[in-house]
Amino acid sequence: MKQTKENEISFLSSCTSGGCGAKLAASELHDILQQLPQIDNDNLLVGFDSTDDAAVYQFHQDGIISTLDFFSPMVEDPLRFGRIAAANALSDVYAMGGEVLFALNMICFPQKLPLTILHDILLGGAQKVQEAGAVIAGGHSIYDHEAKYGLAVTGRVDPQKIIYNNTPQAGDLLILTKALGVGLVQAAARGGVVQHDDEEICLQSMERLNKYAAQNFHDFPVRACTDVTGFGLLGHALEMAGERYTLVLDTEALPLLPGALTYAGEYLATAGGQRNRQFVKNISLNGVDAAMQEVLFDPQTSGGLLISVAANQAAELLNSIQKSDPIAAIIGEVIPRSQTAILLV
Repeated sequence: MKQTKENEISFLSSCTSGGCGAKLAASELHDILQQLPQIDNDNLLVGFDSTDDAAVYQFHQDGIISTLDFFSPMVEDPLRFGRIAAANALSDVYAMGGEVLFALNMICFPQKLPLTILHDILLGGAQKVQEAGAVIAGGHSIYDHEAKYGLAVTGRVDPQKIIYNNTPQAGDLLILTKALGVGLVQAAARGGVVQHDDEEICLQSMERLNKYAAQNFHDFPVRACTDVTGFGLLGHALEMAGERYTLVLDTEALPLLPGALTYAGEYLATAGGQRNRQFVKNISLNGVDAAMQEVLFDPQTSGGLLISVAANQAAELLNSIQKSDPIAAIIGEVIPRSQTAILLV
C-alpha cells in the first residue's frame, strides 16, 4: 500500500538509525558475552560462544536452527522495509546450510504512525517468508518510540551437514553472492543525494533472499559460510578466518553496488562503518584507497553470503549461483595463517 509523502517522511525520520548499521559494536558485544555463564549442554551444537550466524540444537535426529534479527527502518517504503527485514532474518538459516520452517514476527510500533504503515511492514515480511516456503506462525508487538521489525526464525539442518562460519580450509576459494555498499547507498538516500537507479538496485539486492544461492550448497564441498551483514565484509571475514587461517581478498574482484565508491568518496561514511573499523584491527590497509576502505567496513543490511569452497569446484559452484545471482564473484582465497587474519591485495 502506497503511503502519502507525509507518512513516508515521518516513518523514516522517526528513527535515528536503521538496518544492520544500527548493530552494537562487535567489540562491545564480545566483551559482554565473555562475562556470561558458560553453556554446558551436549545438545547445543552451535551457541553464542562461536559467534556463528545462528544457534543449532539437536532434537532427535534433526538440528533445529534458531535465530532472530530485527532493526529500525532504513528505507521510506514500509512494504519494502518489511521485505528487507525478513530477508535479512531468514539469511542466517541459509548461511548454516539449513531449511526455513517457520517464523515469528517481532514488531515495535509508534502510536503516532498510521496503522497502514504497520500493515505494510507485516505484509512485506509475510511475502518474503512465503517466498522462502515457510509460514508466519505468530509473533509479538509492543509500542515504542521508533518502529522496529524483524523475525525469530526456526529452521532445520542435518547435524552432520551444518555449515559453520569459521571452518574454511587452506586452498579454498571465496565467493561473495551480493554486491557491497548497502550502507553507503542508503546514507546517500538519507542525505537526499542518491541517484534513483542506484537506490533501486540497492533495494532489490536487500530484498533478495539468500535462499537461491544456498540451494546449491548440497552439490558442492562448501567448507564454511556466513552472511555479510552489520559487521561489514572485513568483520565477517575476520570471524571466518578464526585463529588458523588468513583470508586473502582481492579488492578489484569485489562486486560493488552502483554508486557505492562514489558515495564513499564523497564522505558519506556510516557510524556503523566506523565502529567496524575500530573493531577490525591489525589489518594493513596500505595501498587501499579511502573510498574502498569505506566499502570494506560498510555495514550491509541483508547482504550476501561469503562462501569458502574447495578450489577445484569453486568455478562450477559460482556458475550455478550466478544463474540466479549474476553479481556473485570469486573474491579471494584461504591460506594458512600468516601475520594477519586478512590480507588485502
